[in-house]
Amino acid sequence: MPNRVVTATVATAMLLTMTATSASASSLPMPYQGPAGQVITVVADSATATTAVLTAWQRTGPLWDQWTVVHGPVTANVGTDGIGQASETTSKTPAGVWTLTEAFGIQANDGTRLPYRQVGTSDWWVSDTKSPLYNTYYHCTPGSCPFNEGAGEDLGKAGPVYDHAVVIDYNRKPVVPGAGSAFFLHVSAGKPTAGCVSIPADDLKAVMAWLDPAQHPVIDIAVH
Repeated sequence: MPNRVVTATVATAMLLTMTATSASASSLPMPYQGPAGQVITVVADSATATTAVLTAWQRTGPLWDQWTVVHGPVTANVGTDGIGQASETTSKTPAGVWTLTEAFGIQANDGTRLPYRQVGTSDWWVSDTKSPLYNTYYHCTPGSCPFNEGAGEDLGKAGPVYDHAVVIDYNRKPVVPGAGSAFFLHVSAGKPTAGCVSIPADDLKAVMAWLDPAQHPVIDIAVH
């Protein structure tokens, strides 16, 4: 969504520190029965709330209710319109379970094992609903892009909120024009977003270092 400022192995010491300093629990705060070994839950008190509780969970057994908290809970900012059915015309964070398969940032990769792209001012997320590139990443020099740049997000111009970010795979396979674009887990600016989930930089760094693509991580966003 345009103008979003309002989107190897983990070091053993970091993982041990995260586990040792976090609480543990046997079940997630909402139902989940998918194959992921890592789940990030984002739970709001109401559909119109602009903050939620984010917790990172590691599966610790074969049963659906065998999980351990490895980071959090921390306060997350969500969309100015709350959580629910996202679209290009709202600022809602999309409710549901979405995979986390790639990451990016203005700064260099500082530890995530997800595929990572360092971005600059020629890196875009396309929000032009009339373009076949809608809700995809695209690299082009400003002024030469094959889509309406006014309906796109220049990732390199977003500032510190995009120092590091994880792509939330909402509306990606398949892409539905107008259903919403450019949803990320990114660095918080201390205020509601245009639909992304944001948390403080140190918390994001720890979560990104923990994420393991081999464990098919997902983010589960819901209203409690």
